[in-house]
Amino acid sequence: MKKSVFALALLAASTQAQALTTGDMAFTSFNADDDGWAMVTFVDIAANTTIYFSDNEWNGSAFADSNEHALAWNTGAATIAAGSVVVFTEIDAATDVISASVGTLALAGTGGTNLGFAKSDETVYAFLGTSGIAPTTFLTAISTNADVNPQHVTNAGLSFGVNAIALVPDADFGEYTGARSGNASFASYASMVNDAANWNDVASGEFTGNILNSTAFSVTAVPEASTYGMMLAGLGLVGFMARRRNSK
Repeated sequence: MKKSVFALALLAASTQAQALTTGDMAFTSFNADDDGWAMVTFVDIAANTTIYFSDNEWNGSAFADSNEHALAWNTGAATIAAGSVVVFTEIDAATDVISASVGTLALAGTGGTNLGFAKSDETVYAFLGTSGIAPTTFLTAISTNADVNPQHVTNAGLSFGVNAIALVPDADFGEYTGARSGNASFASYASMVNDAANWNDVASGEFTGNILNSTAFSVTAVPEASTYGMMLAGLGLVGFMARRRNSK
């Protein structure tokens, strides 16, 4: 009986990774010279989740260019904790390999052959979808052409400064330089990471070989109200079972 009671209490107090939704991730770095980028997750990502990336402009109902490619990221066999930063590598030269610092990154089953990300007139999306590269949920985007084509982001139901980041035109390199610790929740970093004022945003230059910042985000040790509620529910269950046992 004791084992069952404590198992229920622990279950009530535990948290699990939930399905991703818009704004749960954000870009933290972009390097057009190396075709590399980095992202932070504000929530736990369940094992073996598939997330797609594409630089094919979304017109509101479909991708506009049949020649642009798409990538599929399998997050791996373990849950990725909220606050983690994952670094991705694209094809920039023959010696480069498509890869991710966590999980596996590969060309998606469909899409064009125009590999690599450009510094100009570029919008890169991260999204959930199907094997046919049909988006069901756009998570976030990063754009170097927001000054002339903001609709490439807004067509996807995203907003600059909220769940998407706008870099300067012809940005060869950009990286978030704001705080990565001190906030009470991971979600509260979203507006900071998507604020261009918190980026070191550089136009044309040479950034081949730049190491992207992979420092994880952290929060202060303040349990959320939902966590308190689950803990209290578990303790209440323990107390009820103890009273029931004593009354016998």
